[in-house]
Amino acid sequence: MLGTLVNTGAILAGSLVGMLIQSRLSSKMTSIIFQGVGLMTLTIGISMAIQSQNLIVAVISVVLGAVLGQWIDIDRHLQNLTERWQHRSHPESTGHQTDSLNPAIDAKQPSRFTEGFVTASMLFCTGSLAILGAIEDGSGETPRLLLTKSIMDAVASIALGASFGIAVLFSAIPVLLYQGTLTLLAAFLTRYMSEGMMSDLTSVGGILLIGLGINILDIKQINVTNMLPALIIVVILSYLW
Repeated sequence: MLGTLVNTGAILAGSLVGMLIQSRLSSKMTSIIFQGVGLMTLTIGISMAIQSQNLIVAVISVVLGAVLGQWIDIDRHLQNLTERWQHRSHPESTGHQTDSLNPAIDAKQPSRFTEGFVTASMLFCTGSLAILGAIEDGSGETPRLLLTKSIMDAVASIALGASFGIAVLFSAIPVLLYQGTLTLLAAFLTRYMSEGMMSDLTSVGGILLIGLGINILDIKQINVTNMLPALIIVVILSYLW
């Protein structure tokens, strides 16, 4: 739970800073911060990806996971969910989508508590990094992913806190509940996984992280969200293999 607690604290701290300064970070400062985060994500992803004891299982899992995720279109369903929540909180909204990998979002809409709460909650909870980070945290590893996410969320909460005020503070609650639940679930499941299965799962998670790093650095947009089923498929294949 350490990673989730740090992530929650980062959101609270960033929100308070945003409320105090009542202005956004400069675009240049935000850009350089996320370039650093992107490089960190790539480095962590590569170090995880090479841990597999059977790269064939990892490759097949990513391919099958991508096909299944694209068929279900997980990303579209999440975007629709976000739009519905935003529409309920602000009916006049034009349906602007929030990119969970780029917290430097446009928050020029009216400072309403509900809108700010929903916008921040969806931003911090939606995305593959939250899921991958919770799995890593629950497996007993150093929560590097959630610590990286904490930096991103802190920057985002400063911008949102300056625009929406105290509502962003309360968004830390669903983050704590959502990521905390995933972490506890992962901790329970990993008890029944062999060392080889854990290595293969870590490798697939690393491959997806490389995709996230590429997205953050704006090299090319990879739909990592639709590849998330690979995390389930790799456990099944590793067990059968």
